[in-house]
Amino acid sequence: MPKLDDLYREVVLDHYRRPRGRAAVDRADISTEGFNPTCGDQVHVAVRLDGDRLEAVQVDSRGCSISVASGSMMAELLRGKTREEAARLTAAFKDLMHGRAGESPVDLGDLEALEGVSRFPVRIKCALLPWTTLEGALEDRNHA
Repeated sequence: MPKLDDLYREVVLDHYRRPRGRAAVDRADISTEGFNPTCGDQVHVAVRLDGDRLEAVQVDSRGCSISVASGSMMAELLRGKTREEAARLTAAFKDLMHGRAGESPVDLGDLEALEGVSRFPVRIKCALLPWTTLEGALEDRNHA
C-alpha cells in the first residue's frame, strides 16, 4: 500500500500534468496577472461573477509543479463558490501553508496534498501565487 506522501505526490503531479481550469472565461469580470520574481512563476486568473458567486474560474499558470498544481486545484475548488466562501478557503489554505493546518474547519480537498510545502518556506510563495493573485483582484474590485 502506498504511503500517504506518495498519494499526495500523485495528486500534485496529476494537477501539474493535467491542469484544470485553463479554458478561457467568456465575459470575465476579473482578469489579472500574478508573478513570483523569486522563481519566475506566472499566473493569469480570470473570473466571471454571477452576483456574489464565482460562476467561472480560469487559472493559467506557468512555472513549477507546485504553482501550477495549486492553481489547478483553486480553479476546481472555487468554481460556484460565493466570494465569502472563496475568502474562507483562501484563509484556510494560507493557514495550511504557514503550518497552521487544522485551525480552520474548511475542507480543502486536493489542496491538502500541498501541506508538505509548508516545510519549505521558499516554496510557499509558489503555492500561494494563484490564491494571492485572485485575492488581490477581488479586493480591488470591492474598492472600485
